[in-house]
Amino acid sequence: MIKIIRTDSTNQDFIELVKHLDADLAIRDGEDHSFYDQFNKIDNIKHAVVLYQHEKPVGCGAIKEYAPNIMEVKRMYTLPESRGKGLATSVLAELEKWATELGYQKCILETGKKQPEAIALYHKSSYRLIPNYGQYAEVEDSVCFEKELM
Repeated sequence: MIKIIRTDSTNQDFIELVKHLDADLAIRDGEDHSFYDQFNKIDNIKHAVVLYQHEKPVGCGAIKEYAPNIMEVKRMYTLPESRGKGLATSVLAELEKWATELGYQKCILETGKKQPEAIALYHKSSYRLIPNYGQYAEVEDSVCFEKELM
């Protein structure tokens, strides 16, 4: 049984999943982690989702306004034991649906080259590669994507 709730960054389950995400990224990013970490604070996220499987929180994601008509996808994570089941796809689809309901026309995101699972998810979800934007413009290990919303 899968359930997705819409919430914000004060949700305890979201906070706990993000702690797992940050621990994973600290390993993957190594010495570059502090650079990325400064752009991933969750203290003021108004649009977050948590995915529950059998009433256990196993995945999350968030969107944050980047510019008028553009939402940035942030803090996507699925617990390792729950991966490969399409749960991240469900989280991403819910975020896109929410962004559309709020009147946004596009989602953008950044992920790291050391996160092949994330890159595969975004390709599979019809995101297209774009030049690195904003603070990621000159970052060699970053990969940026966008998707036009319907």
